[in-house]
Amino acid sequence: MVLLQVKRGDETLFLFETSINEQTDVVIRDLVAIHNGQLKIQRVCMEIEELAEHGTMLPSEMMGLNEDQIEELKLKDAWADKCIPSGGFTFNKDPLLRRNGQQPSEAMQKVLAGAITDAKAMIDRKLAKSSKYLTLKTIEEALNLLRGAVTIVYPMQLPPHDTIRMEFTNTEDLTGTQASKEVIEPSKAQLWFAGRQILTGKLLKDYLGNNDKTKILVKLNKLGEGPPAREPVISEPIRRQMMAEAFRRQEELKLQSQELRRVADESYF
Repeated sequence: MVLLQVKRGDETLFLFETSINEQTDVVIRDLVAIHNGQLKIQRVCMEIEELAEHGTMLPSEMMGLNEDQIEELKLKDAWADKCIPSGGFTFNKDPLLRRNGQQPSEAMQKVLAGAITDAKAMIDRKLAKSSKYLTLKTIEEALNLLRGAVTIVYPMQLPPHDTIRMEFTNTEDLTGTQASKEVIEPSKAQLWFAGRQILTGKLLKDYLGNNDKTKILVKLNKLGEGPPAREPVISEPIRRQMMAEAFRRQEELKLQSQELRRVADESYF
């Protein structure tokens, strides 16, 4: 099996195991799905942190409004009484005015926090440094872990307009958000290797050769972004080491020069 080190820009996203006999269409599709899955898990974890602090999301017409405005407009959160967390809640006002303030009990907060920690660990980009590769199954397991924790705390489910529920059902709308710039649409995905675009309709070995026991670096890109920057010939750690060595050598030469001048001065007198 060949191991792909998948990067986007200068950042390593994950490692992916495949075969040189795999179709390039399948490889690109899976890489994009894993990348987008990582982003989804990060978004869900961020929202669950807010859920644990400030309860379920307010209806869109109530978001950003203070209590006086809500009262004046005679608005009501119809889901507040339906989606009460297991074990009850205490009120903790959301400073962003996005959530209803019904904070779950400390025990339920721990359930959510534990799931967040475990899910993040499963898709941590640092795993690439330890040669652990990601799979679509791992992404799904991490999402199921988060979904299960939310279900424990909210067995009646979250309101249909809550971002977390929409993320779980793949109905989220990222239009106009920073997240929309990070997600890659499968139809607009490009994969590059050694400055050459890997095209669909081929086999991976058409680009990598017949060596099925190797590790290579590939880059994910979006259509229209152009070829990704080439990797530096010298890695950053080696470059820093070379600079440190050059500085050390420069200091040695400076000391030698000073010593030669001192000896010359003594000889003169």
